[in-house]
Amino acid sequence: MSNPVFLALDVPRLDAGKALIEKVKGHIGGVKLGMEFFYAHGAHGVHEIAHCGLPIFLDLKLHDIPNTVAGAMQAIHTLEPAIVTVHASGGQAMMEDAKAAAGENCKVVAVTMLTSLDQRDLTKAGVTGTPHDHVMRLAELAEASGLDGIVCSGQEVGAVHKQWKHGFFVVPGLRPAGSAAGDQKRTVTPRQARDDGASVLVIGRPISRALDPAEAARAIEATL
Repeated sequence: MSNPVFLALDVPRLDAGKALIEKVKGHIGGVKLGMEFFYAHGAHGVHEIAHCGLPIFLDLKLHDIPNTVAGAMQAIHTLEPAIVTVHASGGQAMMEDAKAAAGENCKVVAVTMLTSLDQRDLTKAGVTGTPHDHVMRLAELAEASGLDGIVCSGQEVGAVHKQWKHGFFVVPGLRPAGSAAGDQKRTVTPRQARDDGASVLVIGRPISRALDPAEAARAIEATL
């Protein structure tokens, strides 16, 4: 992948989303469509964004019983996503069935620990160990389940890459140097994540909410 940057396009209006992509598509490698976008615009919206000519990452974070997740994966075949997410906490059987039901050219990656969570959040949820421990356990489970890779923060991707040499690693919650963290708690710069083994860099607000999105995307691309 020549440009690992995927723009997180979580916008309420489809026309605004398409206009944003037109501004920045020369400086990104793909588009991530999350739950906000998908629930607002559905399959029609995905097809409209696909007309822009960039790979589509459907960040749906599927998490249910194995049969239901497999059915959901089959239902999105017609959208031809390049990447789809499931939750690693759904367990091995769910992840195995998700991969088996995915399209031939679709990478299935497991969300480990959201970048908006930290040690205190894990403790409150009754999860033992550090965020690093938690991510490493779930990465091992995802690999054993036959998935293509995982989603993790830039703080863990280096260690996971050492453990899983040929994995496909998606890193969200990235912030260029000097950017506000917002609701993200475990952030690194795009360059650091890439150097540590990230395959895809998911970047949203630092581009979409910039005064000049094209310049913001170009500046990030230049650091890589």
